Amino acid sequence: MVRAAQAIGLPLVRPYLAGTDDGEDFRCGANFAVGGATALDKEYFMSKGMDVYWTNNSFKQLLPSLCSTDCSNRMNESLFLVGEIGGDDYNHAFFQGRSVDEIKTFVPDVVSAIGSAIEELFKLGARTMIVPGNFPIGCIAIYLTRFQSDKREDYESETGCIGWLNQFSMYHNRLLLDELSHLRQRHPNATIIYANYYEAAMAIVRSPKEYGFGESPLAACCGGGGPYNFNYSALCGNGAGVCSSPSSHISWDGIHLTEAAYEAIARGVLGTYTTPPMSQSCPKIQWNLLDSDDKDSAPS
Repeated sequence: MVRAAQAIGLPLVRPYLAGTDDGEDFRCGANFAVGGATALDKEYFMSKGMDVYWTNNSFKQLLPSLCSTDCSNRMNESLFLVGEIGGDDYNHAFFQGRSVDEIKTFVPDVVSAIGSAIEELFKLGARTMIVPGNFPIGCIAIYLTRFQSDKREDYESETGCIGWLNQFSMYHNRLLLDELSHLRQRHPNATIIYANYYEAAMAIVRSPKEYGFGESPLAACCGGGGPYNFNYSALCGNGAGVCSSPSSHISWDGIHLTEAAYEAIARGVLGTYTTPPMSQSCPKIQWNLLDSDDKDSAPS
């Protein structure tokens, strides 16, 4: 998270493919994010009859580019952001027409894969990590467009988000919290921090004006029209228009959030939306999160 890095005085994290072999480029961290990557492997989805076209990369295969020697100490001294993981597993399934009941059967396997990845990091020497939950997908424009309904009961009265989709996100997060609890019991000397992306995002959606956003928080800034300014025939960058003030929108393109929304979520995660609190887990860090000019845009 860009704003989170800036808040603790770190430079922006370099993507792992941008470094050199000596690891010097990654002294302040590396970004291993891969677009469309999933927690589960291709074979899992192929066994369900789903189309697969994404790839995952192994952190262990790329570890020599981070540290040629003494990797265990480097891992021990590092903070790992493990996720958010699982979103793409569900995105691919939902957008390939699978039912929510079927996709719920994927969740224990996704959470187990996250737990296994954390165990692998522990074996490599990691001791401190933040593990985010999933976002409220019922508030995302692509989902709101894909699953638009005439039934009032499908929507949350307070937010206009699709309730059953948000319940799915909460189901994933409950299972993830259980997994993290088990991991803490097995690794009492490690620090495992849960980042509640769901509630950090929902706080913005419930009270957008308090965070400096406009009156239509669910509509995308860059889009091709429709109730949520998301249109499959005019995606952002392909015939879509762009709003005049992206910082007043939560959603950028109907799939990703705007920088302003990510900043608000970072404020929440570095504030109250972590278990245990970040200030308790990392007491030596000097937080600069509220030093920006627009610090009053977030509620106290």
